[in-house]
Formats: sequence, structure tokens, C-alpha cells
Amino acid sequence: MCAVRPVVATNAGVCLLMADIEPLKPSNTGWLIADVVADTFAFGWARTAVDPALLALLADPQRQPYVVFPGEFVAPERVVTDVQPVPGKRPLFVLLDATWPEARKMFRKSPYLDHLPVLSLASEQISRYQLRRSRRDDHFCTSEVAALCLDLAGEPLPAQTLEAYLDVFTHHYLQAKNQLPVQWDDAAHARLCGLRLALPVNEGA
Repeated sequence: MCAVRPVVATNAGVCLLMADIEPLKPSNTGWLIADVVADTFAFGWARTAVDPALLALLADPQRQPYVVFPGEFVAPERVVTDVQPVPGKRPLFVLLDATWPEARKMFRKSPYLDHLPVLSLASEQISRYQLRRSRRDDHFCTSEVAALCLDLAGEPLPAQTLEAYLDVFTHHYLQAKNQLPVQWDDAAHARLCGLRLALPVNEGA
């Protein structure tokens, strides 16, 4: 994966709140975001403690945080469905990197998020994630959510690059799981290569 890793400079940032064992799962996709999106932050989540660096990030006057969560579970006055430019502020997407039951618990038990707007994604896209399945096709994996957020923020090339990187990761993972060689010339690798070439020279790596 290191040989094809793209690094993208974005205006928007991503903040991952990670459930306790989520970073240890080989199928976790939060690390794919950190690989691709240069402005990525990651914090472990705990019910009884909050990292002061997380609170400082959320309070940064140069950022506009959005908690990404389904609007059906949130008071309507907090819900937004698009990303409006705020003068002098860069979007910061707060993603709960966890299984759906864990994410609901994290959302309820994180009072420091209560004052933030909630970005509710209403994509018609069906999840392509093949490594862990949800009962619902509209439950996306973490990197898919980040890609949708970047697209809403007006950054389609980084969004497409992250999507392509997920497809390549999925291929590598499934090939290794089945003890098969990686197909370096398949459609997923070709798409990612094309997107990397489209990135500014100082951003692709």
C-alpha cells in the first residue's frame, strides 16, 4: 500500500474519534483517511475523560466543526445537510470511528459535542465497503463518510482519491485474506494511479 499512497492537501480537516479497539481492527478504514488527507487528527474516545487537545481543536477559531451523524437521531435545530462556507473558517468533520451501536453511545455520551452542528449525509450512494457489513446499505464505513464530506465541502478530487484508495485497500485486504497475489494492474489500481497523477505535484506521494 505504501507504494500507491496518495497524500492530499485539503482545505477541510478530519477529526477521528476512535472507539477503544477500533484502531486495532485490520479492517478499520480510519487510518486510510490519515494516510490520504494531510489535515487529519485522531483521538481515542473514553466516556469519562476527554483529551485537552481535542477540546482545543474543536474550539479553534479558524475551524468550523461538524459532527457527522444521521439527522434522524438528532434535534432538528442542530441538523445541517450541506457545508456552507464560513469566512475565515475551514470545515472540520468530526467522525465517530466505531461500529454503529458504539457510535450511538459515543454521540450520546460526549457532551462536548452537544453545541456543534450535526452534518447529516443523505447520499444515494450504496456502500461499497466489503470487509464488514451493516444491515443497512446506507451505513458507510469511516473512509466513505470522509469522502462524502470532502465532496460536500467542494473538494471532489480529494474525495475521489480517498474513495479509490479504499478500493485498493479492500483489494489488498481480500487478496491477503484468501492468500492470493495482489493484482497491481486491476481497475482499482488504475483509477487510483490516474487520480494521483491529477494531484498537484507537491501533494502526490
